[in-house]
Amino acid sequence: MSKQFWGLVAVIITVLVGVAVFNNSKKPTIVSGVASNHIIGKADSKVKFVEYGDYQCPYCQQYFATVNQVKDKYKDRVSFQYRNFPLTSIHKNAFAAARAAEAADKQGKFWEMHDILYANNDPTGASGWVASDKPFDFFSGYAKQLGLDAAKFKTDYASESVNNIINADMAAGTKLNVEGTPSFFINGNKQQIQNTVDAFSKALDEALKNAK
Repeated sequence: MSKQFWGLVAVIITVLVGVAVFNNSKKPTIVSGVASNHIIGKADSKVKFVEYGDYQCPYCQQYFATVNQVKDKYKDRVSFQYRNFPLTSIHKNAFAAARAAEAADKQGKFWEMHDILYANNDPTGASGWVASDKPFDFFSGYAKQLGLDAAKFKTDYASESVNNIINADMAAGTKLNVEGTPSFFINGNKQQIQNTVDAFSKALDEALKNAK
């Protein structure tokens, strides 16, 4: 065969390899992460209660006091878990608040920061960390209240590992068809529960009965 033929083959192979490399370079980088595991109550309970929440969500803030009462009532019988699901399209500081909670967790103070964030959520969206263009100023103040190492808190707050935890929580919630917050699950089943201790008690009592 002629040199021209083999030269043409070489050109074609080079082009094909170039296309393959180009296409592979376009593949998105997949960021892996492990979802959070914030559990309070009876960790080995057969009844698992999970809340997907957004710290800036006014409905989550309204449910906050009720859910805390339910936790106190059932802490010896039920496993309670919280996972992040910031609705970033409508709540500008929701992801930042989740960062603050996860950064506090690095120093063993997740639930304490969780409570402070909800307690200081202005449901009108007009004041405090919810409205601020510099929410970290508020979060660092809360960290100081909790006695956290300020430098470590700041570093963890901005870290990729914290970012990945939140994204993993959101991915887990999306698989469960979470669309809004708060979303509640009992043993993997999504629940529609009114904002009363009695309503939560009824749902949990039924789950405990079925678990026996």
